[in-house]
Amino acid sequence: MLGLPKGEVLLVPWTEQWGEEFLLEKRRIESGNGAYPLVIHHIGSTAVQSLSAKPIIDIAIEIMRFEDGVQCVPHLEQIGYSYKGTNILPERHYFSKGEPRTHQIHMFQTGSEHLIRQVAFRDHLNQNESDRRSYQELKENLAKTYTTDKWAYADAKTDFVHSIMRKLGFEN
Repeated sequence: MLGLPKGEVLLVPWTEQWGEEFLLEKRRIESGNGAYPLVIHHIGSTAVQSLSAKPIIDIAIEIMRFEDGVQCVPHLEQIGYSYKGTNILPERHYFSKGEPRTHQIHMFQTGSEHLIRQVAFRDHLNQNESDRRSYQELKENLAKTYTTDKWAYADAKTDFVHSIMRKLGFEN
């Protein structure tokens, strides 16, 4: 049910198991990170009920100070994550787990605009069936077009995401 081979874009239907898997992983993360994670969020499409997604659990971790992210590396490596650094995606420490990849962690400083947007987008799709259906259709079409190009797939979703963020009062 989980795992996306490198270089593939594959959507699978939403399942309650994604929420259960997030909770299991959250407990693993909390078990050895002491006071560093303030809040652990389930983000991305696997956190949106009834939305098909790439079978990877996206996790956002809030930390008080961005520099504290390095203190979390040993524990996260111990539970199977690979630390990719801070230059993969903007303003975050990034970790991935598994090959094929099953989980990824985006670690943000509390108050990060990127985190606030991720959570707002997730919450909006969970509460707005019409936008969720539109996003579902878009993702299905793009997954057929970009079966082996995850960057093009992600880029092609940008206009839709920006339109939702404008609805929510965010500037692009």
